[in-house]
Parts: sequence; C-alpha cells; structure tokens
Amino acid sequence: MGLLLTLRPPFLLLALVTVALGAALTPPALLLESDWLLVLLGALAAHGAVNVLNEYADFRSGLDLHTERTPFSGGSGYLPAHPHAASAALALGLTLLLLTGLIGLWLSWRTGPGLLPVGIAGVLLVAGYSPWITRNRWLSLLAPGTGFGLLMLLGSQRVLAGEYTAAGLAAGVVLWALINNLLLLNQLPDCDADRRVGRDNLALRYGPALARRVYAANWLLALLVLLLAVLAGWLPVASLLALPAFALGLHSLWLGRPDGDLLLALRSNVLQSLLVPGLMALGICLAR
Repeated sequence: MGLLLTLRPPFLLLALVTVALGAALTPPALLLESDWLLVLLGALAAHGAVNVLNEYADFRSGLDLHTERTPFSGGSGYLPAHPHAASAALALGLTLLLLTGLIGLWLSWRTGPGLLPVGIAGVLLVAGYSPWITRNRWLSLLAPGTGFGLLMLLGSQRVLAGEYTAAGLAAGVVLWALINNLLLLNQLPDCDADRRVGRDNLALRYGPALARRVYAANWLLALLVLLLAVLAGWLPVASLLALPAFALGLHSLWLGRPDGDLLLALRSNVLQSLLVPGLMALGICLAR
C-alpha cells in the first residue's frame, strides 16, 4: 500500500475539480447520458501516471536525495526510503499511462475524432514530462496549465457536452494560468537540487524575482479572463463566486518574497488552485 504514496493522493484533488468544472459546464441532460465516470477515471489515471513517473525519474536521477521536502513540493519520499520498490513504481506509472490511453481511445470512438488530438497531446505530455519537459524552462512553465486547463478540462467538456465552447475555453484559460503558477511557485524550494540533475525552469534560470513577476502576470490573466467571460455572457455571473479565492494568490505572492514564509505561500497557492475552479463549478451549477 505504501507504493500508492507515489500517486501523491492529495494532489489528485486537482483532477477532480478540473473534471467537476467540465461537468458544471455541461447541460444536466447531456451529463446524465455521458461517460462521466470514464472521464473522471481517465483524468485520475493521467494525473496519477505523471505523478508516479515523475517520482520514479526523480529517484533515478538522485534528485530526491537533494530536495528540501515540503508538504507541497519535493516528492513523497517513498522511493528513497524503499529503493527496492522503484521497479514497481515504474510499472504502476506505465500501467496508469496505458489505462489513460485506452480510455482516451474508447471515448474518441464513442464521441468522434474531435477528441483524438486532445487525447494524443495529453498522453505525450504525461510520457514526456519528466524526461524532456522538465529540462526546458518554457515547457516546464507552460505544461502544467496546458495539461489541466486546456487538455483535461476541454477534453472533459468535449466528451460530456459533445462540443468545445467559448465558456469551456475561458474556464480553461483561467485554470491554465493558475496551474502554471502552482508548479512555478513549487519550483522555488528545489532550485539547487534541480540544477544538479540538469533540470531547467524560470526560477532556476532567472531567479525568484522574475518567477514572482511571471506569477503576478498569470494571476492577473486568470482574473481578467474570468471577468471578461462573465461580461461577454460566456460564463454566468454566479461563477464570480470564485473571486474571493483569488486573494490567496496575492497572499502567495506576498509571502513568496525573500523575507516571507515560503511554506505558507505554497499552501495558499495550492488552495487557490483548488478553490477557484471548485467555486466556479459551484457558481455555474447554482446559476442553472
């Protein structure tokens, strides 16, 4: 059972709220007739796969031996404590990746070829995250939000509602910016360890000051897109129920300064990433 720690179970909440937002954007009649359970299983499998494969890659590279582990970054610590379980972790990660691909193929067959490009991009992102994406500063910045905000959310809506919509795209961009920020801030404690094993990211290459400026730009983008989507009528006014959660991003930005409390900043950042899509989903449902 300890091997399941490599899934990083608390972090799987992000896949749940992403699918919940996609479901909230779907008319109830269509949702009841959809393969929503398979969508949820596929999202959890994809997120679990990237977590496990990343844990395995970090163990093999020696990164886990140098990270400053926090509840929000630095890995689970299971494989360094149980090195004999590395092959089992690899098998678990590959099995979840295979399951993700099979679910994607089935859903593409059920709903049409419009889902296929999203599914292929998602599988490639999961498979390539640890060996390649984490070694490019720009890909490591953009990949997390792309995976959740654009691929998982829009893919969920395509299956559940049968189409891509302006509301889904707007919600996807909000999530894209916030999830990019989630990983951006989580990289700050690991810069020295990442440098040792050849990883590359904005915080490592250009320093925490630039990382904070990019964080602020992403935060502002997410807020503006939400407001503009409501003004355009793409999202209901009730989706602004998520606005108070944006304050957590400002809290993270303030605490992430050199003389701040980085651990509290990471916590606020995680809460924002979960509460904004969760409250948007709740608001959309209340508006029906």
